[in-house]
Amino acid sequence: MAHQGSCHCGRIAFEVEGDIDQVMECNCSHCSRKGYLLWFRPREQLRLATGEGDLATYTFNKHAIKHHFCPDCGCAPFGFGSMPDGEPMAAVNVRCLEGVEPGKLSIQQMDGKSF
Repeated sequence: MAHQGSCHCGRIAFEVEGDIDQVMECNCSHCSRKGYLLWFRPREQLRLATGEGDLATYTFNKHAIKHHFCPDCGCAPFGFGSMPDGEPMAAVNVRCLEGVEPGKLSIQQMDGKSF
């Protein structure tokens, strides 16, 4: 299934493939402040409808994940990084996907504060 997503103002638009079976809610200082509900997909399953030049990027700690956000509205729809095996991945904020109701999803808690 293809899901359409965007930032609040629409400057960043994307499509991501897959069935959302479970999402992760992390309690680290970054994710908890942003209210992320993350769905991890292989990077090739996320396709940008807008240019990468429209993305602003934030990294912190080990700088392993590129947290992308819109420089206009500040909304952060996804980040790019790698799985432990080196496979490129996308961490999609399901709150930025059209038609997805977070209250109906299975949410796994992640203790990111302990990393």
